[in-house]
Amino acid sequence: MKVIVAVLVSAFVFGAAVAQTPDQSATPNASANATRTEMAKSDAKRDGEVEHHITELHAQLKITAAEESQWQEVAETMRENARDLDRALDKRDANIASATAIDNLNSYAEIAQAHANGVKKLASAFSGLYSVMSDAQKKQADVVFSHHDHDVKKVASR
Repeated sequence: MKVIVAVLVSAFVFGAAVAQTPDQSATPNASANATRTEMAKSDAKRDGEVEHHITELHAQLKITAAEESQWQEVAETMRENARDLDRALDKRDANIASATAIDNLNSYAEIAQAHANGVKKLASAFSGLYSVMSDAQKKQADVVFSHHDHDVKKVASR
């Protein structure tokens, strides 16, 4: 189950970390405004990606009408996790220009902790849904959330 959640959440963390690099060459005021605008655009993009992922996952798992209430808990947990990561990333980005090595390490720790907390929350929410799924759906969930495809890509890239 840890692997399942790690796959979901890690996609948000790594994509978000790369997407939010402020422009260091601008003036401080212009840079702050540009950074806020970039963060807002990046947040909106991630929100769209989360919604897209939720929709895809709903279809892949063939969520039934009877499972919809449990699914909504999973979907809302995914949204909350994305918002938590956004806050941690935005906090880091807002302070990156004046951050020391220690500040950078601490902000990375906050991001990693938000990720770990999100994985735990998602595993808990998903376990309720998983317990009411049919055997065929469970088998599909096991495939969807397995690291097999990730491991194959990793080996192929070496």
